[in-house]
Amino acid sequence: MTPVPDLSADLASSDDETIRLALEGAQVPALLPALAAALDDASLVPEHLRPDLSVLMDPTAGLSPEQLEEARAVAFGALVRLRDEGREVDPVPTRDQLRTLLEYTSGGAPVDDYLELLQEELGLGDDPRTPSWRKGDIAPDRPFTVAVVGAGMSGLAAAHRLRQAGLDVVVLEKNDDVGGTWLENTYPGCRVDVSNHFYSYSFAQRTDWPEHFSSQQVLLDYFRSVADRCDLRPLIRFRTEVTAIELDESTMTWTLQLLGPDGEEEALEAHAVVSAVGQLNRPNLPDIPGVERFEGQAFHSARWDHGVELDGRKVAIIGTGASAAQFIPVVADRAGELTIFQRTPAWFIPTPEYHEAVPEAVQWLFRNVPGYANWFRFWIFWRSVEGLRPAATVDPEWSGGEQSVSELNEMVRQLLTGYLQAEFAGAPELLDHVVPDYPPFAKRFIRDNGIWARTLQRDDVHLVGTRIAEVEPEGVRTVDGTLHEADVIIYGTGFQASDFLMPMKVVGRGGVDLHERWGGDARAYLGITLPGYPNLFLLYGPNTNIVVNGSIIYFSECEVHYVLSCIRQELERGVRAIDALPAVHDAYNERVDAENRRMAWGASDVNSWYKNATGRTAQNWPFSLLEYWQLTRVADLDDYELL
Repeated sequence: MTPVPDLSADLASSDDETIRLALEGAQVPALLPALAAALDDASLVPEHLRPDLSVLMDPTAGLSPEQLEEARAVAFGALVRLRDEGREVDPVPTRDQLRTLLEYTSGGAPVDDYLELLQEELGLGDDPRTPSWRKGDIAPDRPFTVAVVGAGMSGLAAAHRLRQAGLDVVVLEKNDDVGGTWLENTYPGCRVDVSNHFYSYSFAQRTDWPEHFSSQQVLLDYFRSVADRCDLRPLIRFRTEVTAIELDESTMTWTLQLLGPDGEEEALEAHAVVSAVGQLNRPNLPDIPGVERFEGQAFHSARWDHGVELDGRKVAIIGTGASAAQFIPVVADRAGELTIFQRTPAWFIPTPEYHEAVPEAVQWLFRNVPGYANWFRFWIFWRSVEGLRPAATVDPEWSGGEQSVSELNEMVRQLLTGYLQAEFAGAPELLDHVVPDYPPFAKRFIRDNGIWARTLQRDDVHLVGTRIAEVEPEGVRTVDGTLHEADVIIYGTGFQASDFLMPMKVVGRGGVDLHERWGGDARAYLGITLPGYPNLFLLYGPNTNIVVNGSIIYFSECEVHYVLSCIRQELERGVRAIDALPAVHDAYNERVDAENRRMAWGASDVNSWYKNATGRTAQNWPFSLLEYWQLTRVADLDDYELL
């Protein structure tokens, strides 16, 4: 009798059929280098089985069925060796081994500049980003308190690293738990749109994610577990809001005005402030006449009112951005009638596994192949580092029209248009309303597993592209005079992303209010520091959002590393604080602005949260991930006035 594969078994007790079954779901570009590192055998990454990154958005990585079959046969032999030899393995490659493995995974692209960065991102062995210094060794007698504002994704990373360096840290969080946006956004269908194996800390990787793209609750549990595992909760003052911070120039310290859990006011002094309040935390309510006159119930998706009954009622949803695309299908299943008001259609990336659980076979690989989870995370990272960025870059010689910005961008547009045409084949009358007329990458992509088309083609769902004139007591009236009746209005209209640090009042040198200085056009050096505001450090600040190349967690870890470099050098040199030089700040921002104009989101005039009220791209980072990593490795104090 043929044995039944047992995917709950470990490698040592797995039979050949179990191994073969597990390999069916493997990502070859991650699997082979993991095995090559574990067995110290470069023959497991042959050149003829290298992935082809020139094939855009191809789940097979450009490998033919024959190549995939051969690769799995190679992996099978390697896993059988590991099982039968039963030896201890070290999945951490040497630098030379790493170069060979990275050249395979990158499809033969030059990787020397990336070696150190990628060794960190792999996260194999000891945590390479652990601070190599301790305050007690550098300045044991000098008081130095760092106040971190926010206990979301960036705030937890900052608190962890600052505490590792032996600094006195206090985290101020307005909510009653950690998690930030993943605590506050509880709308139905909420989930991440970056693979979990990449949307996670390099120092807290996880091999047992239940889904490819986890739901809000799973992500919240992850950040809670990190806070517990790293023992960060004792550092956090919950239900404590920072209302203002002001610099004392006589001591170069910051005074933070706090509002406590019971409404009590308090002042806290800190030698440095790290703002980790993020960009996507203040809901944006649309400026539509008459919203206050609506007689039904209304709320913003970021403040979902779970007490409002939707079943069988007439529901209107304003907005079709990333959040709305997630909750619209759920609301459609509950509402008696759903009307969706769309200003601009989105580009959808086909992602069949978007709502799917990680299969048992893949979970077996994560548990049993040494280093596979790390290489899987790295493979996602590498495809994003440079894989799609060229497709977003403007070709000044391109003459293909305003709907694309280069030949490669046009290829992406045709691929995504073809996907929408196939999805809406049964409702061709909707195509004019769902296919964008702007270049891909000009707005945020939305992942889709087919649910968007299925939802819009329902008889009880209506897509309205006509501009809204006003909200009336009974519903929403469009400019063509039609009144669309509604019992409930849900605003899926995004966030006030450009209003950095609001509503905190921030007063720096010379009594200058930061928000008055910015005037609605926020800028910062590296997105982190500001002239006139010494020892104030921003995480996820201006121009640190990433569009085509990766996870925001990557940027947060780079930023935290830079902040620690600044503080270390202050302590070593005995200076009270550092203040970014205006000339350095301005030159940096001019360069960022120029490059953003060379990207699809800067060249297109489509409405987007990437741009602020002045029309400038205030959110996005236009260069490679490598360049940001290089810029944030070590702070150059020649860029600063030492105080």
